[in-house]
Amino acid sequence: MNWEQLLSLKRFGDTNKRIRKEQDETRLGFEVDYDRIIFSSEFRSLQDKTQVIPLSDTDFVHTRLTHSLEVSVVGRSLGRRVGQKLLEKHPHLQSVYGYQANDFGAIVAAAALAHDIGNPPFGHSGEKAIGEFFKTGEGKKYKNQLTDKEYQDLCDFEGNANGFKILTESRAGRVGGLRLSYATLGAFTKYPKESLPKKPTNHIADKKYGFFQSEKEAFVDVANELGLIKRSKTHVSFSRHPLAFLVEAADDICYTIIDFEDGINLGLIQEEYALEYLSKIIRDNIKPENYYALSTKEDRVGYLRALAIGSLINDVVDIFMKNEEAILNGTFDSALLDKSKFEAQINDVIKISIENIYQSTEVIDKEIAGYGVINTLLNTYTTAINNTYKNTASNYDKLILKGLPKTIKINKSSLYQRLMSVCYHVSLLSDSKAILEYKKIKGVSI
Repeated sequence: MNWEQLLSLKRFGDTNKRIRKEQDETRLGFEVDYDRIIFSSEFRSLQDKTQVIPLSDTDFVHTRLTHSLEVSVVGRSLGRRVGQKLLEKHPHLQSVYGYQANDFGAIVAAAALAHDIGNPPFGHSGEKAIGEFFKTGEGKKYKNQLTDKEYQDLCDFEGNANGFKILTESRAGRVGGLRLSYATLGAFTKYPKESLPKKPTNHIADKKYGFFQSEKEAFVDVANELGLIKRSKTHVSFSRHPLAFLVEAADDICYTIIDFEDGINLGLIQEEYALEYLSKIIRDNIKPENYYALSTKEDRVGYLRALAIGSLINDVVDIFMKNEEAILNGTFDSALLDKSKFEAQINDVIKISIENIYQSTEVIDKEIAGYGVINTLLNTYTTAINNTYKNTASNYDKLILKGLPKTIKINKSSLYQRLMSVCYHVSLLSDSKAILEYKKIKGVSI
């Protein structure tokens, strides 16, 4: 892969090539990507979607929106720092093509901003709930009417693939979705493969999948424009866009350190653990007099968090540059933080977060409730839509359809498209909206 192709400014529907040197420096194409994402309704709904603690009433806890904003900030720093070093190593990118260090930062920031845009309500348990509906629930009856890959899309419903759908799917008045640059779409796609075969190798790009069958052609178009390397002759699979590693690292840094911070602020983890675990990451930067001068727990933990993120950013930049050749060749096969000199400390933080936060009674109880909500919504909507298509809709089915948006594909001859449109609708719901629709169906809001 080469950086000239990887930094493509092309958007869906473009007929003329976009040249970096011809860009308006006050509003670059990559910066437009960020603006389009942040003003989208899909992004706004993240303000009421679970990050760690579902439906928490405290101001301390991050939502998907605040998490995404923080990941974009870390991603921007990573992109700019790496961009600066890449331009020093490959000066022609600046002298011949006009690329600047901030271009790399803008691409990573935009992709990082959108990295959770496809996640359904109730966090990762929401993804699992959709999958379970088709794998073991009422949706299992559709298996024989779908191709293996279509059915796998539903059984392993993937927020990353749903995000690519949101960013690229055309609808009335919005051709090409948000019409982001191909560089940003490439950096967004951490898993550039289809749902089957499942985990064919241990390569990081094969860990999950990044697009549904409905967006396969769109992704192949993006991959070809960017010059991504094909990794298989039997199925659609490509090497990652190099900047996807930085998007992943930004997310890993934030959820590792900030979920830990949330757990301490909520009282699920003792404050003493913050100094014990994070001091090993920030030992070269911490000033004890500054730490002990802070009077509140939130300020003390925030100080440690800021230093830890800074240390990890420096480490990730070094890892990326040391492995740039392997990354461009598609042979670098792990997450950047897996190569971190702080790997042991990171694993310690994640371990205590799993034990005290992710497996806490509050989280588990509300994830159970989320399963019930999503299962009810999917069962009600898929039944109504398919009965309508077969002209067997009951009065109840007809009432249900009146409350659904016009984006639901009721009359599509493809069962896969009808089912995906229902999943898409449910995935866009905020936690509160999903609960509201559930109560309406159960008749408890009358």
